[in-house]
Amino acid sequence: MDTAYSTWQPPLIWRAALLLTRALVAPLARLQVTGDVPAHLRRGPLVLAANHISPFDPLVMAAACQTRGIAPRIMATAGLFRAPVLGAAMRRAGHIRVDRGTSAVHQALDTAASAVAAGSVILIYPEGRIGLDPGMWPERGKTGAARLALACNAPVIPVAQWGAHEVLPYRAPRGMLGGVARALWRRPVIRVHFGDPVDLGETTSASPGAARRATDRIIDALTDTLAPLRPDEPDRPRHVDPGRPSDPSRAHRRSAG
Repeated sequence: MDTAYSTWQPPLIWRAALLLTRALVAPLARLQVTGDVPAHLRRGPLVLAANHISPFDPLVMAAACQTRGIAPRIMATAGLFRAPVLGAAMRRAGHIRVDRGTSAVHQALDTAASAVAAGSVILIYPEGRIGLDPGMWPERGKTGAARLALACNAPVIPVAQWGAHEVLPYRAPRGMLGGVARALWRRPVIRVHFGDPVDLGETTSASPGAARRATDRIIDALTDTLAPLRPDEPDRPRHVDPGRPSDPSRAHRRSAG
């Protein structure tokens, strides 16, 4: 690993927001965070790759990272940045806008690569959307996280989480009030685990197919990290969201070896 990195300092607004996320999550769920990130990686350069199961995920991940002393810059959909107040706050905090489905989407990866080069921790959802696998297992990933890690020679740590889907429904804000009310009453357990660094099996992004192979390894690692968090739900989730569509077309097949 090249150690000639400067260190990006998270703005005060983001450090305060991380503390706020823990206060927001606490009334709605019992957050259990396990695993850790090596101390020398907590300030970057580092790529955190998380599974995506609910609109509530960003709050959960921010709260979990705060418990481990990590202030990641989040790659988030452009719609959040267009919100009048939230968008300005996210820009001030240093998060990275992703314009999905447009030609500008590649700019996000360039921006993220520059951020990693500046010593940042980047949080990315390698599935590229809230997963629609029928069993809610990580689905086949997009190659962005792998390309970012390979281009910057940065380590990747899988961060698996389970339970956020019991707080906010897939179609939030539709049904959000009901979901929040149920969560306040039940306070479901949300488990987050920081796994071991992923062996990407490549040292450069130049070799043909490297990004695809590395992506499959990241999704394999996410799946392995998630499995112990849902031991009583190996096939299908116990909590069923009737508004959540099912799309088996991107089901992940574990890579050989």
